[in-house]
Amino acid sequence: MITETIAAIASGLTHAGIGVIRISGPDALSAADQVLHLKGKTVQSVPTHTVHYGFAYDEEERLDEVLAVVMRAPHSFTGEDVVEIQCHGGPLIMKRILQAVLSKGVRLAEPGEFSKRAFLNGRLDLSQAEAVMDLIHSGNEFARKASLEQLKGALSEKIRALREKILYQIAFIEAALDDPEHISIEGYQEELFSLLQPLIEEIEALIRESGRGKILAEGIKTVILGRPNAGKSSLMNLLVGEERAIVTDIAGTTRDTLEESIQLGGITLRLIDTAGIRETENKVEIMGVNRAREQAEQADLILYVVDSSQPPDESDREIIGLLEGKKSIVLFNKSDLPAVQEPGQIKALTGIDILPFSAKEGQGKKELEEMVVRMFDTGEIGRNGNVAITNLRHRQALEQALESLYMVKKSIGDGMPEDFFSIDLMNAYRELGLILGESVEEDLVNEIFAKFCMGK
Repeated sequence: MITETIAAIASGLTHAGIGVIRISGPDALSAADQVLHLKGKTVQSVPTHTVHYGFAYDEEERLDEVLAVVMRAPHSFTGEDVVEIQCHGGPLIMKRILQAVLSKGVRLAEPGEFSKRAFLNGRLDLSQAEAVMDLIHSGNEFARKASLEQLKGALSEKIRALREKILYQIAFIEAALDDPEHISIEGYQEELFSLLQPLIEEIEALIRESGRGKILAEGIKTVILGRPNAGKSSLMNLLVGEERAIVTDIAGTTRDTLEESIQLGGITLRLIDTAGIRETENKVEIMGVNRAREQAEQADLILYVVDSSQPPDESDREIIGLLEGKKSIVLFNKSDLPAVQEPGQIKALTGIDILPFSAKEGQGKKELEEMVVRMFDTGEIGRNGNVAITNLRHRQALEQALESLYMVKKSIGDGMPEDFFSIDLMNAYRELGLILGESVEEDLVNEIFAKFCMGK
């Protein structure tokens, strides 16, 4: 049972228009009353979910003009009595008000402790609590949408539905084993085998999407490839919006990889400019070319920059080989210059649609953005119950559950007794429960919430 009242600064500890000090616990209202002076009323006397004007004091010293938001248990984020004091957003004033609250027998909250209490009090399951932190740290629209859907309970609903179906089969097997005279299991193995398939397919789909979800949430590793002087560094500078890469007319200027993170159509690209790929005797340039090849192998997306003012050569053919099996966009660069080759020549070699482009003039940038958005569509998040798994812990639990369901199918195929099915079904049920925080070890809970920021 939680008996301590906690408090922390819930807004950023920086100069801002508004700062927030959050208090939660059984003595939140009385502690706030000792710090806040509200005209003609007390914090303990006002209705829940109301906002009140007043002043914050440290004993006799007036600290600031404030608003107090009062939320009574159980209808608050933590499920406890909560008071949020909104003051002017200077670090000094926030610290002074927090210190005044702490002097009233309130303890400073640990990182993530408010969210941890929301979990322990049943206001959130563990996947939703983790989504709170993911939402705070979301770096692009995909990550924001995915985190918000998870916070709304989209993942929880799917996992609970899967567990419900598995639990029904466990209960049936146990009941049949306990009372074989009244519950027949004749033909049940075939029935269970067919019932398992849609469960397996649903979990497999979640796991498949987790790979894509992780890439989109963390950023798409986007490698710029091309011959020397094709315009790769100019493309890098255009997309970054500043002169990040050195651009000259001298082939081979870029000798090493250069990385930047950008937003394109609400999607994060981890953009990597590479050395131009060509045969060379220069040892330093050889190292750069080898790194370019390595980066291409690890890429989620390749932007192949073609110099349209030069005919294709062996270097282009090598680069085209690196595109195999990769999501790729071919930029027919230097479209502002007279073309020596036609787009159809490169399309015939790559099998990829060509985008006329001028990194120097900025022509084709909008079309490139549209192509990336189409290629990594984020609009499906939240539609038709789609869920994007971005959390490694969730993926691992899904994989373990899937392995257990595979074992049930194998046991059926091997003609094993029904109690073997029950063991593996229970393992799958338990692994899925770990996503929600059921039967999870206290150490894991503490580790998860320790990663949260102070005041959350």
